Amino acid sequence: MPGRKPSRPSPDAIFKALGSPARLTLVRTLMEGERCVCDLVEAAGLGWSTTSKHLDVLREAGVVSSEKRAQKIFYRIELACVAGFISCLDGACEGKPAKRAACRA
Repeated sequence: MPGRKPSRPSPDAIFKALGSPARLTLVRTLMEGERCVCDLVEAAGLGWSTTSKHLDVLREAGVVSSEKRAQKIFYRIELACVAGFISCLDGACEGKPAKRAACRA
């Protein structure tokens, strides 16, 4: 259901949700800022139904949240630490030194 936020995301659910290349693509796209579903369908290169199912998994895990505005649904990153974690991993893959910082919730 759009606009709903899970109470407490579990690390297990978050890692499971991030375990799909398609969902990682969606999260990376959302790291650039809030997006409409139509933009996410294009970014993922998948159909509407498949993209919606992936977004549902991410929302249920607490990674993203959604908001309906008129006829469109917009998604955004809900957990900043997930975006930071992905950025850290991307940097490590590129050979950049990682900063040692704790995620403060």
